[in-house]
Amino acid sequence: MISIIVGLALLMLLAYMGWSIIWIAPLVSGIVALLSGMDILPTYTDTYMAGFVDFAKAYFPIFLFGAIFGKLMEDTGAAQSVAYKISNLIGEKRAILGMLLSAAILTYGGVSLFVVVFAVYPLAVAMFRQANVSRKLIPSTFVLGAFTFTMTALPGTPQIQNIIPINTFKTSTMAAPILGIVAGLIMAVGGYFYLKFREKQLNKNDEKFTEPKGSNEVKSINEEELPNWILSVIPLIAVVITLNAFENLSILIALLIGIVLIMLFNFKNYKQFIKAINGGASGSVMATINTSAAVGFGSVVTASPGFEAVKDLIFAIPLSPYFSEAFAVQLLAMITGSASGGMGIALEALGQEYYNIAVNNNMSLEAFHRITAVASGASILPHNGALLTLFTVTGLTHKDSYKDVFVVGLIIPMIATIAIIFLAMMGIN
Repeated sequence: MISIIVGLALLMLLAYMGWSIIWIAPLVSGIVALLSGMDILPTYTDTYMAGFVDFAKAYFPIFLFGAIFGKLMEDTGAAQSVAYKISNLIGEKRAILGMLLSAAILTYGGVSLFVVVFAVYPLAVAMFRQANVSRKLIPSTFVLGAFTFTMTALPGTPQIQNIIPINTFKTSTMAAPILGIVAGLIMAVGGYFYLKFREKQLNKNDEKFTEPKGSNEVKSINEEELPNWILSVIPLIAVVITLNAFENLSILIALLIGIVLIMLFNFKNYKQFIKAINGGASGSVMATINTSAAVGFGSVVTASPGFEAVKDLIFAIPLSPYFSEAFAVQLLAMITGSASGGMGIALEALGQEYYNIAVNNNMSLEAFHRITAVASGASILPHNGALLTLFTVTGLTHKDSYKDVFVVGLIIPMIATIAIIFLAMMGIN
């Protein structure tokens, strides 16, 4: 087990230092293999690459279509149009609520988390400027709106964290709707009230809005030049409805319908389509490779001799299997800095056993699905890949904003996970 502990600690440390997981994952995999007495070259060419390729084969099309859909929403102005409409309805003085709802609606509509960051950031700056709220709360508001309840909890969300468990537990995106709604409410309501509390604290300390500088400076957007908000929101609604209304409909078809609708409603901007599609395709490659690299590392860990002892420890947790599954998923997501990557590793290694436990003990497969998804999101440590991107875009630092991110992105989601585990143990789905 020492080899696994050393490998996991080293991966987390190097990722925290900002080194790309694309190359540190195979490097650390080699260290795990060496310390475990495994042959290094076969471990890389067979074990590591098998895990890498299998994940990419299964999920690259979803990453691809999702990124193209999101990039088209961004480049045509549709995403900003929806966000501005929400801002107008909520009121410019309610910056946190307006930004939270904008990010949440776009995420639940199928727009990639990374795209939401770029699309909503200009609006966030405008809203926080108007309300004179400290920019330190922008990252945590983003995290709450895009990285928590709409990503993992709400039934029907087309985000990848809600798609991956389907293959393991033979479920659907609507799995355990009651558990999902309860978890979503805990995260959304709890997180919002915490952020309002922090807003009052910062105001009391006379910490007001400050203009972003340099590459993070925001150019003003002419709202009159944005597309009609009704036509802009239809593709988002279409993705969610088509995905969940037709059981046999693939997420790819749902996203394709959304892509076609965006292009039809914004045909006058057809010159932007090629650039947007190319940009989305390029972004999807990086997202897929990053996650696949983490899963490849997980394949090496699970193939090492010491992993049997790790499994024994996980299954020896003297609580419900719901708890041990949540613990395994959350731990691996924390270590890899990726909710989908950690989930992929956990399900690759333990998913079949939890499936068998559920079937043999008359436990709910849908509950396992929802708990897996929510637990994966309760993992946003400082080296999380999406968080690092968010800080880069906003020009803020861990020192500025991570304390608030930690509360809304990790502590409150952990509370939500525990709550739905108890509900699942009571037979509620």
